Amino acid sequence: MRKMRPFVLALAAFLSAGPVLAQSRNLEPIPAHRDSDLRVFFSNGKNLSGIAALKQMQKGVDFSLWIAGNQFFAMPEVLGRFQKAHPEIKSIGLITLPPGKIARAILKGGWTYQGRNFRLRPDLYTTVDIAHLKDLKKAGLVSRYFIYLHNQLALMVAKGNPKHIRGIADLARPHLRIFLPNPVTEGIMSVYGEDVLKNHHLWKKLTAGKICAGCFGAPNVYFTRVHHREIPKAINAGRADVGLVWATENVHAAKKGYSVQGVSLPVQDSLKNKVNYIASILKNGNHRHNAQIYAAFLKTKEAQTAYADYGFAEASGADFTMRPIP
Repeated sequence: MRKMRPFVLALAAFLSAGPVLAQSRNLEPIPAHRDSDLRVFFSNGKNLSGIAALKQMQKGVDFSLWIAGNQFFAMPEVLGRFQKAHPEIKSIGLITLPPGKIARAILKGGWTYQGRNFRLRPDLYTTVDIAHLKDLKKAGLVSRYFIYLHNQLALMVAKGNPKHIRGIADLARPHLRIFLPNPVTEGIMSVYGEDVLKNHHLWKKLTAGKICAGCFGAPNVYFTRVHHREIPKAINAGRADVGLVWATENVHAAKKGYSVQGVSLPVQDSLKNKVNYIASILKNGNHRHNAQIYAAFLKTKEAQTAYADYGFAEASGADFTMRPIP
């Protein structure tokens, strides 16, 4: 335990920074310092973020998109190409938070951020967990979906891999400082990572029976507070040795110049043939026509190659078929 104390103290200081959010019983709270997940893109090149973006979304945009957060780094390119192809859509509201949290916000009717309430709804929602769509279907908000993208799991380690981490089995080593996506709101863990860890008989060991966010499972295992994008920052800063991430995050971290590298996993652990990003148009969206235009754009080579530039695996053929939510 003494060896883990610097890890615990550093994380406690890191996580205690920032003001406590005002809560609303009716709306979904956005954690502090998430301005980069709240954006509005204008076709003239102007952008807004944070409270200003939420205010603009409330005032009105031409199209509103709430998506699984790990696409955040690809979206300026994807939406730039979309607006170039469709100049009539001059403003796009974008929220990139964990899909479970977004689903709750849709059901509640909006968000609370920095003590303010924003009653909003998207036109199109994407997730990696069909269960989220099932919840929205029960509320009468969606009925069909399609697959538009793929990804796979990987490990992230410090540059040079000083701990000689080769695969999932190495996460059993008790001296490693491990970051995992939280299993509460992050689909990467609740839908995919949990099964992989269970297949290696590591789930109980690493979680110590705790299903939580911004907390420790085992003494050497920390669950992210909001995003698994906290993992590259922690490894780059020397606060962690290894984390479970999407393969795309290794690509993005390399582009940012982080002192990290990826460790590829065999197909039974990467789940490269199983990870699906799914999209659904909201029945009560304000801009259903524009949502349909964007859904059609996602199926084009222009959109797919934009995502592929950031390490995502392209969808094709039958993936794009509209299908009923079970």
